[in-house]
Amino acid sequence: MYHLLFNLVFRRMDPERAHEVAFRLIRLVAAVPVLGVVVARLSASQSTGAVRALGRVFPAPFGLAAGFDKNALGVAGLRMLGFGFVEIGTVTAHPQPGNEPPRLWRVLDQRALRNRMGFNNQGSAEVARRLQRLRSTPGGRSLVIGVNIGKTKVTPAEDAAHDYAISARRLGAYADYLVVNVSSPNTPGLRDLQSVESLRPILQATRAAADEATAAAGRPRVPLLVKIAPDLSDEDVDAVADLALELDLDGVVAVNTTIAHDLGEGGLSGPPLLSRGLDVVARLRTRLGPEPVIMGVGGITTAADAREYLAVGATLVQGYTGLIYEGPFWAAGINKALARDAARGPHDPAGR
Repeated sequence: MYHLLFNLVFRRMDPERAHEVAFRLIRLVAAVPVLGVVVARLSASQSTGAVRALGRVFPAPFGLAAGFDKNALGVAGLRMLGFGFVEIGTVTAHPQPGNEPPRLWRVLDQRALRNRMGFNNQGSAEVARRLQRLRSTPGGRSLVIGVNIGKTKVTPAEDAAHDYAISARRLGAYADYLVVNVSSPNTPGLRDLQSVESLRPILQATRAAADEATAAAGRPRVPLLVKIAPDLSDEDVDAVADLALELDLDGVVAVNTTIAHDLGEGGLSGPPLLSRGLDVVARLRTRLGPEPVIMGVGGITTAADAREYLAVGATLVQGYTGLIYEGPFWAAGINKALARDAARGPHDPAGR
């Protein structure tokens, strides 16, 4: 049914406009009490799929990656669709419109997306107010929410640490985990911040600001992760892993979109990322050891893809592009399959 709707309606629309329409519909359904409950029950996976990580219980291991809900407008609606957790953002210290359209394209033959959005968002002050309202309700407190933060475009690279710290100070008290995004290809110079020399002060400043926020709110320390690009060399992946261990980070999110394509400006997401994403996660797990969390993201379309990430060392998995091509019950299907795997047990070959 959804594939027919996609081909007849959404495929004919501008991709960004289609996203806005679909997201508005998700929020509308979630706001109708009976309808929202019905959809949530249809999407619910078994409790055996729950994962304990980052000091939290994630209801299911497959969550929504950053980029879909940049401003924390529809977290409850996205959870309703069966995502175990939702990572909002990327949020910057100051509001910004992002790059000029067109800035989002479908790559139909690869079931992929290419974007040069440029961190369009309402800024960390507004997003913090929205999360504060959400967390003031029992339903809002029950949601597992990650917050992905990035550098404001106009902020010079030498002031990046301060810029990230502003967002961490505002948002840290409302996040179940924070992600420092230094790997988007759509903010000039951002990926240069992945070098250890540039990344260390950013992570240190973000950690200090987040600790300040949670202490003031009387909340436990918020876990901190860093998100890296698939285009890093293996040696640079190792260097980031070593820095994560040095600074006692809680984990790494791997990977962001890739610029290794010839389709034009922007980063490519979806199935073309799967192979490199798996390689990076496997390399990180070898380097980091068993304790730090690794969120595997990139190219997940099926439960089998998610299983591959988990098999090579991911603790949790995320996706986004598949929601566009597979429809609203995509995440629910993956999490139900992973819950069945968990019920069979780790030593059952059929559950791998």
